[in-house]
Amino acid sequence: MKLTRSEGIEPQLEKLKSKWTYIEAVLADASEKHITQEAVKVWLLDLRRLAYDIEDVLDDMATETLRRKLNDVSSGSTSTGVDINTIHALRSNRNFERTGETSLLDHESPVLGREKDEAALLEKLLGDESRNQNVSVVSIVGFGGVGKTTLARLMYNNHKVKDYFELRAWVCVSEGFDVLAVSKAIYQAVTSEDNTPASLNRLQEALKENLSNKRFLLVLDDVWNEDRQKWKALERPLKGALGSKIIVTTRKITVASTMDSVERHNLGLLSDEDALSLLAKSALDEHNFDNHPLAQDIIKKCKGLPLALIAIGRVLKGKGNDEWDKLLKSEIWSSDDDEGDILPALKLSYYDLPLHLKKLFAYCSLYPKDHLFNKDKLVLLWMAEGFLSQSKGGNNMESLGHQYFEDLLSKSFFQHSAINKSKYIMHDLMNDLAISVAGEFFFMLDDKMNVNGRNEAFDKICHFHF
Repeated sequence: MKLTRSEGIEPQLEKLKSKWTYIEAVLADASEKHITQEAVKVWLLDLRRLAYDIEDVLDDMATETLRRKLNDVSSGSTSTGVDINTIHALRSNRNFERTGETSLLDHESPVLGREKDEAALLEKLLGDESRNQNVSVVSIVGFGGVGKTTLARLMYNNHKVKDYFELRAWVCVSEGFDVLAVSKAIYQAVTSEDNTPASLNRLQEALKENLSNKRFLLVLDDVWNEDRQKWKALERPLKGALGSKIIVTTRKITVASTMDSVERHNLGLLSDEDALSLLAKSALDEHNFDNHPLAQDIIKKCKGLPLALIAIGRVLKGKGNDEWDKLLKSEIWSSDDDEGDILPALKLSYYDLPLHLKKLFAYCSLYPKDHLFNKDKLVLLWMAEGFLSQSKGGNNMESLGHQYFEDLLSKSFFQHSAINKSKYIMHDLMNDLAISVAGEFFFMLDDKMNVNGRNEAFDKICHFHF
């Protein structure tokens, strides 16, 4: 407090701290309620802006205090009484503590109602009729959240598939279909090398050499490309031994046609019976809902999409009929959205989170779709932003951040990457949810976005990713 006293602003700073604490308490209380009145929403938005402004001032003061203390230490001054332990404490208090690597265990959610799909795809991948072709494309087509990637991962990790194919590789393509970038990703997945030839021609020659005479399985996950010329340019080096396969997951039938898919598997919505089983498993660890007559309403709203059913099931876990009834009567749940839009159902899982997890999840809106992220690095970012300043049960910030990460992972906000078991990913729909709840304070900009007319809103952004 020497700095504030020397500058004569100590009383004002204490008032700011008091106001900030009060505002945060009001916002925390509001977050537990589903605010529906537009005037109240606007007022809360203004209050959040004010809280950010106060937080900026307090952060600037803490940074300046730390800077002066460090300058005193570096200049050899002993008058401040600052030693290395004090500096370490200051760094910890401002949330810049480093964290170590931790081991990760891969785990899969139970896949219910897809037994026939698994059998059909195995036959397409391993059947005798496919062995007379050099390379053939098998596509999995279906809505977002229906389980295309999950099914592809089951095939990829199936022991029969592992035995049959000499080489397996997985690449997440997403909406951008740059031939050079995707070729690099395939090369790195095939060779496990980070360094790649610079030119497309040299890259594809090296890729062709690595695939030649090998029966390979390549998964191209989340493909949107409908440009046949781009696909022809990409597939040029993808020639292996007889029986090689490329699995494509996509939401669009036209993509499957573009990529000359000889085997198309349409992945439909879960039946009501299978949807009930999946919801029961997620919510109750049981196989039926004999004690919960409201389940049919949930099935109808989730529209047979496994992602929504699992997310809602985990919200309902441990809750009784009264809480189920209250949930189904909430305005978010009963909103009338276009068919196929399940964001309201997913928002229920978000609103059920405690305040500290809501903020951490909203921060992840800064990640682009299909971005692979490291748990430890994300925890570091949360710490640097000051999101983990409150310790619980004697846990330090690092341990607390890892605990919060696991909480979000267990509720399906994050998923293990199918490419790299040490990394994680958000489903596209969860990414959409994060952007939806982040509001105007978080913004991710890339070369595909049109920012014309948004200058007025930019001054309100608190977290920005380019």
